[in-house]
Amino acid sequence: MQRRIQQRFVNVIREAYGLEVTPPPLNDPPSGDLGDLSLASCFELAKQLRRSPKKIAEELAMRIPPLAGIERVSVAGAGYLNFHLDRAAAAAQLFALRTAPPVPGAAGSGKIVVEHTSINPNKAAHIGHLRNAVLGDTFARLLRASGEEVEVQNYIDNTGVQVADVVVGFVHLEKKTLSDVEKLIQDSAVRFDYSCWDLYARVFQFYEEKPEALSLRSQALKDIEEGHGDLAALADLISTAIVRLHLATMLRINVEYDLLVQESEILRLDFWKSAFELLKSTGAIRYEDSGKNQGCWVMTLREAEEGKTEEAAGGEDVKIIVRSNGTVTYVGKDIAYHLWKFALLGKDFGYQLFHTYPGGHQVWRTALEGEPAAPPCGRAHAAYAVIDTRQSYLQNVVKAALDALGFHEQSANLHHFAYEVVGLSPGCAEELGVELTAEDRARPYVEVSGRKGQGVKADDLLDRLLAKALEEVRSRQITQDPQEQETCARRIAVGALRYFLLKVSRRVIIAFDFKEALAFEGETGPYLQYTSVRARNIFRKFQETHPEFQPADLDFDLSMEQLRKLYSGEDGLAFWQLSLLAAQLEMAAQQAIATQEPSIVAKYAFRIAQAFNNFYHRYHILSEADPGRQAFLLFLVHIVERTLAQALDQMGIEIPEHM
Repeated sequence: MQRRIQQRFVNVIREAYGLEVTPPPLNDPPSGDLGDLSLASCFELAKQLRRSPKKIAEELAMRIPPLAGIERVSVAGAGYLNFHLDRAAAAAQLFALRTAPPVPGAAGSGKIVVEHTSINPNKAAHIGHLRNAVLGDTFARLLRASGEEVEVQNYIDNTGVQVADVVVGFVHLEKKTLSDVEKLIQDSAVRFDYSCWDLYARVFQFYEEKPEALSLRSQALKDIEEGHGDLAALADLISTAIVRLHLATMLRINVEYDLLVQESEILRLDFWKSAFELLKSTGAIRYEDSGKNQGCWVMTLREAEEGKTEEAAGGEDVKIIVRSNGTVTYVGKDIAYHLWKFALLGKDFGYQLFHTYPGGHQVWRTALEGEPAAPPCGRAHAAYAVIDTRQSYLQNVVKAALDALGFHEQSANLHHFAYEVVGLSPGCAEELGVELTAEDRARPYVEVSGRKGQGVKADDLLDRLLAKALEEVRSRQITQDPQEQETCARRIAVGALRYFLLKVSRRVIIAFDFKEALAFEGETGPYLQYTSVRARNIFRKFQETHPEFQPADLDFDLSMEQLRKLYSGEDGLAFWQLSLLAAQLEMAAQQAIATQEPSIVAKYAFRIAQAFNNFYHRYHILSEADPGRQAFLLFLVHIVERTLAQALDQMGIEIPEHM
């Protein structure tokens, strides 16, 4: 219904004004008296047409042709276009669609690459990485559910400064050889990523005490980039081991990848060399033969000024792409990476199978030489990079580079999916062992710093969350079977975390709190899971007296007359509001994709859960005496349960068997 309304609107705008517009979002009017669905597009059209939005709305209301399921179109306020639905006809369409087997959405314009997580492979993941992964994974799920071809990439910066620092730590602080580090990795009693976490903090202390030791970093970085010698071999060993541990951490929260893009291959397959030649030949970068950037290749930042951060502060108008010692900056390698993403380099990686997940999904990684069975990778039509807001400046540099090279369409199709950082509530931080000052305790959230060795490792947070969820499962006596308790607790813990990270706008700083996330009431993951289990329990209880009953076999065979009767009066309004809400998942998902705001689907899921629980308390379905009315109520439960399950799946949240 919503899609048909949107398409009619697009067609009418084309016919009436000769304008091409994208399908506009549909909203809920503030009152049911104003209609069931509303469009605010006339306000935007008014700017283009230089006319009153109300006049435009009145013209469109007259022009929109009849559509099955719509009683009438009205104009409200200063120019809102409201659609009043024929409840019975619209409900019949809804029920037919919501009970049909799921089918893929319409094919998109080409592959969409979603790059997320992209943790430096030098130490354990922390809570901020969890927000990145959950946002990116959910966005990829939303795109796939809409019918898009999606490739999830995880960029592995295995030749960067952070890896070089850990190499310096093992060689110069720990005095360990390649063989020693290999044994440490294989030692099951040691968490290698945790050891590197502590070592990384010690290396920074080492640099502070002996500034001349920074030359060790420079030498290690040069050797690693060139890929020769013991330091490069040690860096490869460390980064590969850390990546495997990162994959295991992210799998705990239901996050998987398709491709790991290693920075080492960008350098060793001459991707950067090709990108460098392109940048030079087009004049996108220039060589500085004097001044403070003498010996460097730099790019003018006209297009990258927006989102400027400390890195560009102080009146700087250029960004260093190649340092005076010949090493490439992170953003330089990122430019080469994005040229490959859009198939603009005329080069490709080899691909080797890196890992197979328990469900059979495979993750590949880039290599110098590939395997014949490798899937085609890259070749994106559009790309999203999930990176926190502090990197906005660098992302703008990459877009500016694509523009400077003449790749304007690709620059426009490269999106920085920016998000704010994650902190901890003071209580949560103390519970996880973070030492706080009195000033910290008075703050709304506590920031973390991996460089200083402070902060919370992702696995520690997940372990604590799981332990608390298990306590809750046991105290509520949800199940007595120990294995079922573990499974239930894991789903609740992961659902709590993912929903907590999704329910607010990505532009808002989050202060994570155990108690708030795990609450079974309010806007939480466990509340949504509990609602879904409650709906399924209605069917379980109904099956006790009707053993042959299966929700999937529910057959909708009510006549229009019966539907009109059911949707009349006070009860009918309640049924209609729940039915209409259940029809809006696709609309919410479309808006979430268009605005890059997964929180829209999270908010939608909470709204439908609230509406269903109100419905559950008001109508006693199992004791309903009228068989026809009971069948209708069961059908409505089925529609809502299926919709909520789909919304939860799009957020990567599993539903426990019992709660």
